Amino acid sequence: MTTKSRMTWKRIGALALSVTLAWGLGQVHTLPGANAASSPACGSGDHGLTATLKKGSGVEDQRLQFTDIDFLNNTTGRAGGEGFLIGTSNSGCTWQSIYTGQWQFIQLDFPNNVNGFALAQVKDSPTKYLIRSTDGGAHWTRMDTKGIPFKRIDFRNKSEGFGYTYNGAYLTKDGGATWNRISTPANTRAAVFTTQKQGYAIVVVPGSGYRIMQTSNGGKNWTQSLKVASTTWSGGDLYANGNQVWALLYGDAGMSQQSYSLYASGNEGKKWRQVFAQSTAGGGPAPGASSTGNGKGPADPGGHPGNMALIGNQTAYLSAGSPAAGKMGIGRSYDAGSTWKNIDLKDPGYSSRISFPSAKTGWLVVTSDNSPAIYETTDGGTTWKQKMLLPAANE
Repeated sequence: MTTKSRMTWKRIGALALSVTLAWGLGQVHTLPGANAASSPACGSGDHGLTATLKKGSGVEDQRLQFTDIDFLNNTTGRAGGEGFLIGTSNSGCTWQSIYTGQWQFIQLDFPNNVNGFALAQVKDSPTKYLIRSTDGGAHWTRMDTKGIPFKRIDFRNKSEGFGYTYNGAYLTKDGGATWNRISTPANTRAAVFTTQKQGYAIVVVPGSGYRIMQTSNGGKNWTQSLKVASTTWSGGDLYANGNQVWALLYGDAGMSQQSYSLYASGNEGKKWRQVFAQSTAGGGPAPGASSTGNGKGPADPGGHPGNMALIGNQTAYLSAGSPAAGKMGIGRSYDAGSTWKNIDLKDPGYSSRISFPSAKTGWLVVTSDNSPAIYETTDGGTTWKQKMLLPAANE
């Protein structure tokens, strides 16, 4: 959800009002399907949800672990985990249980406050399923994707969306009931589309490195946008929104370290800049790295990239965590990669996911099991305030 063009605030407000989720004077309206729990203070602790979530998800004697977060706007959003989904309508002051059950959420994608999609697994199975909700996340239906192994989804509304696999892209116009494959170049390792016509792909060239290709006619024709030399070509990830395009190109990994480079374009792939190239002792040289490497990414040393959140045509965030250093961080740019700032988070954890509904306000969920928590920033990630904390693995 963080990589697509959003509804205007007016449309979001109208939708929220239509399903009685708007705020009245002194009155709280909860998310669809949510079960409110009493909380001792605004944004404090587990909001009284731990027992409910453990019992409903079937992990009563085990830990609860977050997996993803997805915010529609600065106040309303959801966080998913292994067997549960929670939500807030008041910027995390209070949280409610929306769903508990078999689904272990991998990625959440709510194009509006009623219709939602997710990639999810069930316990002890590696298979990923596409599931859909039409009541805000309280109930889910498994969609038949004919065996397409999606690794990421991106819905623009309740009907139209893109699905991405390891080496391809698909389009649906009927809410995920049917999917049509979009033609991508040979050796594609990631793809992303901003419209049905405009798209980008990372292509590996064995013995050479990477190429970033782009199309303006829905995959009928592809042209080279960027060429990056690399001694390894293990794949990458692409994110795009409006005019900006970002490419994560991976080198090798080793000793709990990941080598990778980040490239950005602010004009739909016409010109690119290397934002940084993080070479590591364990992973070797990063793709396109010069002798200096042009800096490193967040959560250094050894930071592994998480997901990105793009807002408008200029603003971008990248989450990262370092298992070796036991810390998290984010990187940000307000000018499509011309300048970049890394910020370390002081709170515990070594992996995370982010969701930024606006340029300065964003949310981070800790996905490592040592301190499952949710944080909010209102100043572009410079400072963070904890809004939810679940018991750690040893509690």
